[in-house]
Amino acid sequence: MSFPLKVWAPYATDCRVLIDGQRHDLTPGEQGWFGGEVEMQEGSRYGFELLKDGEWSTPLPDPRTRSQPEGVHGLSEWVTADFAWNDHDYAGRQLNEMVIYELHTGVFTPEGTLDAAAEKLDYLQDLGINTVQLMPVQPFGGDRNWGYDGVELYAVHASYGGPRALKRFVDAAHQRGMAVLLDVVFNHFGPDGNYLGAFGPYTAGGSTGWGEVVNLSMAGSDHVRSFVLGAVRQWLEEFHVDGLRLDAVHAYDDRRAYSIMEEMRAVADEVQALDHRPRTLIAESDLNNPRLITPQSEGGFGLDGQWVDDIHHGLHSLVSGETEGYYCDYGTLKIYAEILRRGWRFNNDYSEFRQKTHGRPLDLERTPSWRLVTYTTTHDQTGNRAAGDRPSMYLSPRQQVLKATLTLLSPFTPMLFMGEEFGARTPFPFFCSHTDADLLQATRDGRRREFANIGWDENDIPDPAAEETFESAKLVWNFDEEQQEIHAAYKRLLALRAAHDIAHPRLDEWMVDHGAENDRWLAFGHGRFLVVANLSDQPVCAPYAGEALFGSGEVNPDGASTSLGAWSCALLATR
Repeated sequence: MSFPLKVWAPYATDCRVLIDGQRHDLTPGEQGWFGGEVEMQEGSRYGFELLKDGEWSTPLPDPRTRSQPEGVHGLSEWVTADFAWNDHDYAGRQLNEMVIYELHTGVFTPEGTLDAAAEKLDYLQDLGINTVQLMPVQPFGGDRNWGYDGVELYAVHASYGGPRALKRFVDAAHQRGMAVLLDVVFNHFGPDGNYLGAFGPYTAGGSTGWGEVVNLSMAGSDHVRSFVLGAVRQWLEEFHVDGLRLDAVHAYDDRRAYSIMEEMRAVADEVQALDHRPRTLIAESDLNNPRLITPQSEGGFGLDGQWVDDIHHGLHSLVSGETEGYYCDYGTLKIYAEILRRGWRFNNDYSEFRQKTHGRPLDLERTPSWRLVTYTTTHDQTGNRAAGDRPSMYLSPRQQVLKATLTLLSPFTPMLFMGEEFGARTPFPFFCSHTDADLLQATRDGRRREFANIGWDENDIPDPAAEETFESAKLVWNFDEEQQEIHAAYKRLLALRAAHDIAHPRLDEWMVDHGAENDRWLAFGHGRFLVVANLSDQPVCAPYAGEALFGSGEVNPDGASTSLGAWSCALLATR
């Protein structure tokens, strides 16, 4: 069949394409574009050859490749958009309805594929999950990677099953009424298999520390922004994905008058208008900048929500006792309570860790709490520890359920990281398998320096390139009695959240109380539902009482107060 094929390659004086061993000339166009009609079949292998300085390059992968069956250094595979969808009755989900479950395809199941992950959807639905967030699935160098070293924005890693497997996963989720979010990286390109610099100024000439910066502002950035926005449209429209988690938007080199995030919002709105399903955009941001989640009509970027590490840090430091590194800005009940009241920690306040003033206040009267996504842990908060040890590997079951209660019954949008719901005892260390030995050593050395700077022993760091590091991260799905109890608590908490609609008031509409300075109890709630918790290893008495709909540990509502044992908590229905 004949298909139009084009590529932006302004660094080349000529361009041709090799298809199944046959070369075809392409016609030059304006501003560095080459294109033409070519004959290709489903599964055809092809690559672009570029003429520079009188010499032709070896065949290079298509910058818009959708499949790389031989890896990032191989030829591209021609894959059409055809797919028999069965999700016609699926209406979609808004962010304010979502209970999100973050998972890594490669270690979520023993098989490490999207098809195997789809077989776990019934388990997730029974738990109370209605949204799955996939860590990046774009191709990377080697066989093992977190996914943030991706180099091809339009493709799905071959060992995960390729593009059709992702469509099967989304289709299966939608048939169960579950949404799918895709984690995407638009701030940098990975260091292994990035051939875009041979074609044109896809990068800005610097590094984020993770890879070359995507060119969103410099000469040629019109075409690069179009390249990025095309990927946004493909995932949201052709793949029926419900939304995107935008990795590290604070690392975007975006200095133009219109933010790329505003343009992403416009694309999402256009796709949403086609099938009338919500398309959600969630930022990961270290800026504490309310503009990200402020509507465009009010001068914001119009994103639906953002991750808030502050909420995690405040709770984690209290329960674990850790105050090293960035946790030095947290660690007291007063600070945690203030985060809950205000949405995040820094509101133009001084940060000891950053050694500078940071953040800007949210408008508490106009910011729905569901715009803030919170969690007891994430891939980062686990994997960026020296040993990749999960909270369930050093906290007691009671402490784990306490953290879950304060997170899942909060007014914010909750997210679980795979395995936390049963107290998984497998770590989630950083792993990769770059095809370049020097790059692997640089990765090892970089992580040693990073952890040394925050006080961790480099001897605790597993080799990220070792296959056993990757294998150690695979979830074990056989639960012992203790894990079954943790799982039952998570399931009960999610059922209560759904049944009583206890979440999502505005930030200024819910009560947070933590007593006197030396008290270790916390209470928060809205309407007639109240969460009370003891964040210490000593018994406390909180001056609130009601019918206990859920309790973990030693809970005794009595008259006008509730006695709580060490690390105990409850959901009360007040009279």
